[in-house]
Amino acid sequence: MDTKQKQRILVVDDDREIARLVREYLEQAGFGVLVAHDGATAEHALRREELDLLILDLGLPDKDGWDITRFIRSDSRLNTLPIIMLTARIDDSDKIIGLELGADDYIPKPFNAREVVARVRALLRRVQMATPARGKILRVDGLTLDIEQRELRVDGLPVELTPTEFELMHTFMSHPNTTFDREELLDRALGYSYEGMSRTLDTHIKNLRQKIEVDPKQPTYILTVHRIGYRLVGERR
Repeated sequence: MDTKQKQRILVVDDDREIARLVREYLEQAGFGVLVAHDGATAEHALRREELDLLILDLGLPDKDGWDITRFIRSDSRLNTLPIIMLTARIDDSDKIIGLELGADDYIPKPFNAREVVARVRALLRRVQMATPARGKILRVDGLTLDIEQRELRVDGLPVELTPTEFELMHTFMSHPNTTFDREELLDRALGYSYEGMSRTLDTHIKNLRQKIEVDPKQPTYILTVHRIGYRLVGERR
């Protein structure tokens, strides 16, 4: 008998039919699923349950997904929980705000439920594979990345990273002074890439610069390579 514990996902959406559909597809894929239809219930579940991932609708009746994302990223127990945000809003600024607050991925409505499952698997897979060598530590100038502890320090001070930010830093610090094009970074950090994701990558890079650069507008670590992508500048220690 397979005693492997199911990975648990919280689906938060006030549209009960969408929540039901997503839950069915995730359960068919072998996940354990909890559902909430409002922000208060979601926050209660987040406090009480052990979860592996959150699928979060941006528009909720009592509080929006931005509020819940802020709550998660400010809580020391929850701040590394992977978040996929759902929304029917088409304004690109909504997407950017969600990513800046710490969402790892973003799926616009209407969507194919099979794609949601694929995104969930990709995000969980890269979280699981983020510890390839126990005790491995990467150092580039003033940056120190502890792979096992999933911890970044900048000049000795700890910096909280979302799962996507961790994967980007892992990629950069494993290959300092290497230029990565956008598609390669998306594939390494998200597990997939497709047309239209460049703004998502740019937002994650902006977030990282806010966390590691003395002056994010004049970065010295993560540099933009015009029309290609990005590279991390520094010496391995």
